[in-house]
Amino acid sequence: MRLDEYVDDLDRDESVELRKLAEEKSYAVTEFLDDARTRFDETLSGETLVGSTAPSVFVGRSSYPNVSAGLLSPVGDEDAAADYATTGEWYRRGYQIEDVFERRTGLLNSTRRSNVDVYDVWDGFVGTQREVAIADRPVDIELGLDGRPGFALDGTLEDIAAPRGPRVGADSARVTENPSVPRAIEKTLSDDDWRAEGAMTYLYRRGFDVYQINNVLSVGALGQGDHRRLVPTRWSITAVDDTIGQYLRGTIRNASSIDQTLVWHADYMGNEYWVVATPGEWEFELIELKAPGSIWNPDPNGHLYMAADGEGYEGRRGYVEETSGAYYAARLGVLEALSELARQAKVFVVRHATNEYWAPVGVWQIRESIRDAVESEPAVAESFHGAVSELVPRLPVSMADLRRKSTMVAGIQSDLSAFGAGIGDP
Repeated sequence: MRLDEYVDDLDRDESVELRKLAEEKSYAVTEFLDDARTRFDETLSGETLVGSTAPSVFVGRSSYPNVSAGLLSPVGDEDAAADYATTGEWYRRGYQIEDVFERRTGLLNSTRRSNVDVYDVWDGFVGTQREVAIADRPVDIELGLDGRPGFALDGTLEDIAAPRGPRVGADSARVTENPSVPRAIEKTLSDDDWRAEGAMTYLYRRGFDVYQINNVLSVGALGQGDHRRLVPTRWSITAVDDTIGQYLRGTIRNASSIDQTLVWHADYMGNEYWVVATPGEWEFELIELKAPGSIWNPDPNGHLYMAADGEGYEGRRGYVEETSGAYYAARLGVLEALSELARQAKVFVVRHATNEYWAPVGVWQIRESIRDAVESEPAVAESFHGAVSELVPRLPVSMADLRRKSTMVAGIQSDLSAFGAGIGDP
């Protein structure tokens, strides 16, 4: 999929003010915002934030192609700046929703409007943003601010990027040290005849995780010269997951199949994940179940919401319709495991977002949950049908519900019916 395919309807997702939601669920989040305001008042010198350290960047999508380019920097906790960047380390440390909000409320988003066409811009605010994104560690910066920050959290219900913290306009920004840039990133920067997809794959093969690649892509530092532009963070996260996923699918295209049906389980932040891999050529499907009373399905007396997307051996040609970035994050974790084994399989993933998942924190938690699940010792089932039959009692849906929504489960029933079996399954 080309990057421009991610430029969909900018108004499709209704923005929400996450502070209101957070206050209903956790007074701790309100306290985090109050603490952030206090630290800002103690740190600000006039309208200049001196001695801050930026571990990451953010690019908005509103009003595309004139977007909000942002530098993310902790206020009053610069020595721990790396802990504020969204990475798989949050999962390994067992962060919960409150922990994520504590990090985001302490991370100031200093923004300035920019056109996305920034092919060779290495000065001014965008230049500083690029230097932060390509560095191998947080970078010391000085910010000239335009006013006081708004202390609220906002984001979208699509749950792709982590929630955004306090935001303020910036008149200027400059790096106050010489950033250290990895040699592999320098190579992709200097080669402006290299398509972005190839550069992303190159970095991944050199050991860079998708979080680092996403930052570099987002600031327009990858791709062919005339096509280099800022990529909104929401789009770049999905673009990297998809591109690396396609590369990994290619590595198993001619591989032998696994020889038994394997089942994994993970439980994190009020989300339950089930991964079922069964013998056969590559096929993938994600089913999402969103409980009544959750933020995506707010009516506590309503019906459970079901979403599904999938692909066959040849992969997908277009963006998914129902599961958004969750699809590409989950698929990436599965494909990494299969590529490591040099095997292919048909893979069925179920995500159950319970009402304990009271605020979206980003698809990183989906990616890391699947990665962790498939690295553990799996259970073994007699068949895919047997695995799904064992799974259904653990889900808030019936087998009939799954058949109506899931192509893979419906396919099982078709196979059984051809042999005169399974007609009366519950």
